Amino acid sequence: MAPKINKELLPMKAHYFFFNAGTAPVIPFMPTLARQLGFSTVVIGTMYTILPIVGMLAKPLFGFIADRYQRHRLLFLIGEVLTAVAFFLIQFTPAIPQALPIVEFNCHGGASAVKYYSEFDKCIENNLENYYGGRVLTCELYCQSDPERWDFVCENWLHNNSTTMNTITNVNCPERNNPQLNFTTFLNMSKIEMPGDHLFFVIPHDRGQMNGENITLNCPHDKPQFNTSCNIQCNDEYFHNQLTQNAVIENGKVAGMYQFWYFFIMLIISWIGMAVVVSIGDAICFSILGERHHLYGNQRLCGSIGFGLFSIIAGVLVDKMSGGSVNKDYTIVFWMTLVIIGFDLFASTKLKHTQTTLSPNILKDVGKMFLSVRCVIFFLWCISIGLCTALIWNFLFMHLDELGEKLEGCQNSMKTLEGIASGIQCFGGELPFFFLSGWILRKIGHVNAMSLVLFAFGVRFILYSQLVNPWFVLPIEMLNGVTFGIFYSTMASYASIVAPPGTEATMQGLVGAIFEGVGVSMGSLIAGYLFAAISGSGTFLLFGIFAFIVFIVHVLVQWYLQRTGQGDDAVNGKQKEVETITNDIKCLPEENGKIWSVSETNGGKGVVDNEFTDVDLS
Repeated sequence: MAPKINKELLPMKAHYFFFNAGTAPVIPFMPTLARQLGFSTVVIGTMYTILPIVGMLAKPLFGFIADRYQRHRLLFLIGEVLTAVAFFLIQFTPAIPQALPIVEFNCHGGASAVKYYSEFDKCIENNLENYYGGRVLTCELYCQSDPERWDFVCENWLHNNSTTMNTITNVNCPERNNPQLNFTTFLNMSKIEMPGDHLFFVIPHDRGQMNGENITLNCPHDKPQFNTSCNIQCNDEYFHNQLTQNAVIENGKVAGMYQFWYFFIMLIISWIGMAVVVSIGDAICFSILGERHHLYGNQRLCGSIGFGLFSIIAGVLVDKMSGGSVNKDYTIVFWMTLVIIGFDLFASTKLKHTQTTLSPNILKDVGKMFLSVRCVIFFLWCISIGLCTALIWNFLFMHLDELGEKLEGCQNSMKTLEGIASGIQCFGGELPFFFLSGWILRKIGHVNAMSLVLFAFGVRFILYSQLVNPWFVLPIEMLNGVTFGIFYSTMASYASIVAPPGTEATMQGLVGAIFEGVGVSMGSLIAGYLFAAISGSGTFLLFGIFAFIVFIVHVLVQWYLQRTGQGDDAVNGKQKEVETITNDIKCLPEENGKIWSVSETNGGKGVVDNEFTDVDLS
């Protein structure tokens, strides 16, 4: 017998698949791209502190507009367009001028050479030799000097040592107190040596030029070693890029760079678009599902399939197109995002959504949620999960990059690994747990699910802190099923259940805003500073300890509320007795305890407005 397909839900499933597939190539790599552009972890953490705040403001605002003016699908489609276009335009971020590479000029033992140090020496050597072959580059050196160095130069390079067309001439020796020593030399790119942790560029025949005259860079055996720090300019973009990779821009200078503002503004626009799509999309989904809240995970798992599949593809393509270079080429991911979200836009036009209930006072109804003890605890839980999620979303791949550089150097496959890790997060973690989320929530309840998520975060972070080989991250990513799959289903389901009729989009936006705008925002800022101060391993260790502490506190608080019977009333946090109920008693789906909506006649005093009188979501 062929399985029955609910055609009404197909456009919703298609949206989750295409939207997550479209954002998968860009979202995980934006922090690492920002770092490649030269921004420090502090700057990146600050950006990802502001972005969720933007989302926090956008979600309830557009959710309110959608509920108030019944324009859910229109705003939904506009959000998709904003997301795709803004992400696509990020690739056109203007190049950030880099300072000239710093090298050391050495002259001793009868030979002169230019020395360069980098943690990627071997990779740079291979890249330069493969690119230039036997070419010789002409380079200007702008070196530091002092009277002693000038004495060496005048005595050994300039004094009766200049030759032009085989004619010996004298070159005047500049002022001894000149702090700058500038000269031209030549680098043989086929003879790059690596006798240790430095690259040595051999200068053919010790040739050089100063003040337009040819000189020999004499380095007598009987003289002390001559060395000085220099900026090098070879008027060659590839050489310059190889020697200036990953130069971190000073935090104080970033705010004055138009390149930074272009990059950041495009991220802000994309975040607004995603905030609208996610919050209104979930509200549309729950509206279509009606009382079948437990089926939300089955729709959302299509997003996990899309994200997992295309994050793997994106990671492999970035490594492939980068050709082993330290600075990765992300061009392909922006095109993938534009095309795939285009398909999502088409699928979303097929959504059939009508809201049958309109709350007469949306803000008042939603505001009542803040008077419920259990709802306030739920909001605090969302903030705690946001703190933890920020570390994974924005800094996990940086941690893997650092481990990969130590283990494999620049010729690593970290983008492929990160794509596979995202795939496992989705296929091995989120997919089965989204599928089982309804059953899990019915079995253990929302409150126990919340505690489980906190515990899983603690375990996950402790394991990250112990990593040495980045490839061992793959089995850890299975925990994403709990830390995101169960978390997101719990958050969205709980918010939908407690939302008064007609406020569904507003409530989803509010909860999403609390999670991202407060939790993820704070987590990004804290993680950015910790990452710079104590490294990735130390940061994950501290966050793991924090998650375990919050887990214990959450369990104890919920146990106390359960024992005392407090926090069950959604209006004022107190148990409300209803002596006489005459009509309109409605019990929402009993997937995990009960929520009663009552319209009552109390002792002949008339009908009291509909409101939640008993909430038991444990």
